[in-house]
Amino acid sequence: MGAEATRIGVTDLIRLRFQWRETLTQAWFIISVTAIPGILMAIPFGVIVSAQVGNLVYQLGANSLIGAAGGMGVIKQGAPVATGLLLGGAGAAAIAADLGARTIREEVDAMRVMGVDPVQRLVAPRIVAMVLVAPLLNILIIAIGIAAGYIAAVAALGVAPGSYWMSFGAFTSGVDVWVSLAKSVIFGFLVVVIACQRGLEARGGPRGVADGVNAAVVLSVVAILVVNTAITQVVNMFYPMRMG
Repeated sequence: MGAEATRIGVTDLIRLRFQWRETLTQAWFIISVTAIPGILMAIPFGVIVSAQVGNLVYQLGANSLIGAAGGMGVIKQGAPVATGLLLGGAGAAAIAADLGARTIREEVDAMRVMGVDPVQRLVAPRIVAMVLVAPLLNILIIAIGIAAGYIAAVAALGVAPGSYWMSFGAFTSGVDVWVSLAKSVIFGFLVVVIACQRGLEARGGPRGVADGVNAAVVLSVVAILVVNTAITQVVNMFYPMRMG
């Protein structure tokens, strides 16, 4: 389904008949259900990283390394994984429920009878919407997480602001940011494809929709964690951790 929707989406873009209105509607909906939870998740994550690492490096007399730990923890792992989990928990559930309800009401079958491809009309716009929203949410989580970690390090741990940002810049590079954004896009694509597949396969009335939503969320989380591990290993092979 992912390959078919991508092919159809590219073809519609070239022919200038892509469903942009549906895409923007879905994108705004995804933003509305993930932005505030993303902020609420990023704040404690940044504080926890600074607090835990700060307690360790304080005993070693290297408080300035808190900035490096916060940058690497939030940018390289925390932000993309949090983005994927939010999209999988909120976005995937909503998409699977919507398409599942359409399926059990036989709306999807009616579309096929009228010669309308459900993948073209329903799946492709949702994939594009999710892929567009994922990096934006990732950037939001990075900004909030780093800001929260900085405030915690300076206010609670007594780290000098200059040393925090110096170590942050010494260990964090532009490649880390681009990898984080690429991860979020991949996670968003996986999440929306799984959600659409489970939604269109819903059978058996409301119980079938509920089972499809549950399966979409569980499979999305598992796929994100597995793919994140694989991507991290590949990136570490070609781009080892930068040393200050």
